[in-house]
Amino acid sequence: MNRQDINDDDLQQLLQEQPPKPDADTKARHMAAAMAAFAAQQSAEKKSTVLQGFLERLRLTRDTNHHGDKSMNNTMNNNGFDSRPFWQKPALISGIAASSLAVLAGLTFMQNLMINSDQQELATRIAEQSLRKSVPLNVQEPANAIISEDKKILADMTIAEDAVEYQEMEAAVAVERKEQTKLAAQKMDMSVVQKMKSEAQPMALSAPAPRVKEIIVTQPPQEFRDRFEDFNENAVIAASENPVSTFSIDVDTASYSFVRRMLNNGQLPEKDAVRSEEMINYFDYAYPLPKDRKTPFATYTSVMDSPWKAGNKLIHIGIQGYQLAASDIPQSNLVFLLDVSGSMDEPSKLPLVKQSMSLLLDTLKPDDTISIVVYAGAAGTVLEPTKAKEKNKILAALNNLQAGGSTAGAEGIALAYQLAEANFNAKGVNRIILATDGDFNVGQTGDEALQDFVERKRDKGIYLSVLGFGQGNYQDEMMQTLAQNGNGTAAYIDTLSEAQKVLVTEATSNLFPIAKDVKIQVEFNPNTVKEYRLIGYETRALNREDFSNDKVDAGEIGAGQRVTAIYEITPVGAESGLLENSRYQKENKPDIGKNGEYAFLRLRYKLPSETQSKLIETPIEKNVLLDAHAGYQQEVNFSIAVAGFAQLLRGSNYAGNFTYDKVIELAQANKGKDEFGYRTEFVQLVRKAKIAKEL
Repeated sequence: MNRQDINDDDLQQLLQEQPPKPDADTKARHMAAAMAAFAAQQSAEKKSTVLQGFLERLRLTRDTNHHGDKSMNNTMNNNGFDSRPFWQKPALISGIAASSLAVLAGLTFMQNLMINSDQQELATRIAEQSLRKSVPLNVQEPANAIISEDKKILADMTIAEDAVEYQEMEAAVAVERKEQTKLAAQKMDMSVVQKMKSEAQPMALSAPAPRVKEIIVTQPPQEFRDRFEDFNENAVIAASENPVSTFSIDVDTASYSFVRRMLNNGQLPEKDAVRSEEMINYFDYAYPLPKDRKTPFATYTSVMDSPWKAGNKLIHIGIQGYQLAASDIPQSNLVFLLDVSGSMDEPSKLPLVKQSMSLLLDTLKPDDTISIVVYAGAAGTVLEPTKAKEKNKILAALNNLQAGGSTAGAEGIALAYQLAEANFNAKGVNRIILATDGDFNVGQTGDEALQDFVERKRDKGIYLSVLGFGQGNYQDEMMQTLAQNGNGTAAYIDTLSEAQKVLVTEATSNLFPIAKDVKIQVEFNPNTVKEYRLIGYETRALNREDFSNDKVDAGEIGAGQRVTAIYEITPVGAESGLLENSRYQKENKPDIGKNGEYAFLRLRYKLPSETQSKLIETPIEKNVLLDAHAGYQQEVNFSIAVAGFAQLLRGSNYAGNFTYDKVIELAQANKGKDEFGYRTEFVQLVRKAKIAKEL
């Protein structure tokens, strides 16, 4: 429908409706305006008559005599010679007249231009008024809501002389206002219009108004700048071709917390945000503790049928670290490195950082040392080294922090290491705790450059742990790089209860290492294992030769921490394998003495103060009967439920016929005591994943 059709329909509808009867004041005001307009019109006509007479006299004709008694004959007798003075000559007078007309035309054009500009400005002001009043642009303002702006419009108009003409003119103005408002709104910020449309309530109209077609504004989708390392899921490997698997341990838990936040928001996480090993290791499994601290680990293995692929089996490896007694916990030299840049100005970021650091203070010894470094556009020290017993002073420094500015993260890290080195405790733990969203945008921002810097400081005995906060520009890849190369852990704090778990319940595990450079190597027996694949640890893979090379860095384990790794294997003779038999490779002859083993486990580690690694070895037998702990199998089964859930979230090609319902069934049956409710929460997350939407 074009604009002319709209005007005709709207005017026709208005003409058919009974106009409201104006009150006495309104009628008097309009009649006065009409009379004033009429008087102005009469005056204009008089001026126009004078101008027309003047122009008539200036008209260039040959029979016009302006100079006394001389006749036309006398003029003709002059043989074309005009003897009049030059200022009386028609050519000069005609030139003056033409110039005058040009000036008048220019003035008229400029006046029309100014009027059109004023009308456009007025339409914009009307649209802006509608937004400030939260009036939808698809609803005409009522007559009593159009205040001084409309009165000014009516006062400046030439009003018709009778009531009928006045009503027709008012309807035309209303339609014109509708079109101008629509054009102005289309030029305004679409996000503002969308917000106004969603929040405003329709207003009751005091007089009939033309209906305007609704302006449909589409809000752009929310932009997510969360950055995760891109990796491919571990593939199936033939044991006969490559029987050895090597990787660094990982006790980080950041992936699980981020996945939880996404599911609680009704969205499925992107697949690279799901790291299976961090999902599995989030939970506190009740593996039996080591008998003494001479060997800081106890290793346990078990074999069971795969719940997602018939014929395959799972090899479960559990490692439990030694728990330090309270009297054995060393002193701490901690530097809180806090991001206070503009990107942290959200309730789930800097305010939660302050609360989290306050919780950590309650776990420290009175003689432990705390320093606070902050960074935004630049870095600075807000708290010099202070004993933990001066809690009020530390809290005051925390509570005064405010967010703003860019993010000079590299400069902040350098300053934090300077403080840690200046107060280095040779007999204690020296650690920097970085709290950030990882959004470094000023200074040395490359992952590799920061990695090299952190590695050099790690070799001096200063470790770095990372606490991630926020969503939308969460830079997980950067934080994983820092934590892995700083011999620290990476956790993601999405709630205050998660801060309680990481910094209070598991404080000794996350702060005090019992071993560093912990590596795992599994050699599979080709006589009993046809294929295998490791679930998770894709970003922690090592070369085979790295296992025995003490110069190659690996993960650390804190006091009382546990590590879980799960392999899926296809036994020789099973028909569930994915790899075709080789046409040309000869089958291995069975080694009768080793046919009772699926694999052989090797674990290598260094004590925190040593540079030479130690080795632990144990076979993984086909028929494992573990009676060391009555609830061990329950812990194994729950970890398998978590592993299956992680594969489903990633859209794994190896999840077989496993479903969310089967995850729930397996987890429910093996929740155990669940003192803090983490396993119950896990079951609820699986239910949310069933109905969550993809990004």
